[in-house]
Amino acid sequence: MYSKIIVAVDIAQLEKAERIFRKASTLLDAGGALLLLNVVEDLPGYLVSDLTVDMTVKARQEAEQVLFDLREKVGIAAEIEIRQGSPAREILAASQERGADLIVVASHVPDLSNYFIGATADRVVRHAACSVLIDR
Repeated sequence: MYSKIIVAVDIAQLEKAERIFRKASTLLDAGGALLLLNVVEDLPGYLVSDLTVDMTVKARQEAEQVLFDLREKVGIAAEIEIRQGSPAREILAASQERGADLIVVASHVPDLSNYFIGATADRVVRHAACSVLIDR
């Protein structure tokens, strides 16, 4: 099936995160590698001046702890990575850097501009060089 799978996790949606993590593990080849990835979004410029660097550091630490806890709860071996920036851009960058052959991502409630899947999932599907599994 797949040898390198990236599971893109939104820590605000842990139920979906657990579901896609479990699904990804069933698609993994023996000896394959899973990566739990969370992207801490950059804040708009007008907010950055009002916030401290500590808030970004805390957000990254919280995301990392949530992914550690998820990995322990599910009991599946996976590497953990926290990135910062645009979620779609960082998911795509991680998949290229690691030579992923599958990205698994949950979709969120879309708006009119991307009716069928959420904005991040939509961008990942359009630009990924590998297969993408969208969990609805």
